[in-house]
Amino acid sequence: MYLVYNDVANFSHEVRGTHEPTLTFNTLTDQADAIQPKGIFVPLSKESGELKEALANGAIAAIWHKEKKLPHYTPNHFPIFLVEDPGEAVRRILQQYIDKLDGETEKTMNITKFDLVKIELLNKNKQTYDIAVMLNKLADKFNEAYQGRRG
Repeated sequence: MYLVYNDVANFSHEVRGTHEPTLTFNTLTDQADAIQPKGIFVPLSKESGELKEALANGAIAAIWHKEKKLPHYTPNHFPIFLVEDPGEAVRRILQQYIDKLDGETEKTMNITKFDLVKIELLNKNKQTYDIAVMLNKLADKFNEAYQGRRG
C-alpha cells in the first residue's frame, strides 16, 4: 500500500498545484540527489539540496515550509504541501502510514520507501523511523495475534 496524496494533505495547511486524491507516492526523501521515482521531496536541512534536482530525480510533490519561498521554476501543477514544520509533518505522516499498514493482512504488498538521511530531525521522542524496523514490529504483532487465535 503506497502513501497517497490525501495522506499527506491531511497534515498540510495549504496545498498548491494539482489536487489529485488518488495520486500515489513510491518514495519520500529528504535528499534531492536521491533517485525518487514518484517521490515526495522534503527539504529538512540546507544539505537536502534543491527542488530542481529532486524534480530531475523523479519527485512529483514536495512538503515545504510555509514561510520559505518556492523557487520560480516550480511547475504550476506540481503539488506542494505547505507546513509549519516539515520534520513534524513527516513524523505524523509516517505514524499515520504505519497505522494504515497495521491493519493490512496481505503477505506481500508494495510500500512507500522512506529514505531520510537527517533522521535526527525526526527523533524528538527517540522512536525509530526505519520503515523496515516498523514493518518487523507489525509482523511480530500479527504473528502474536495469529498464535493467540490458534490456541
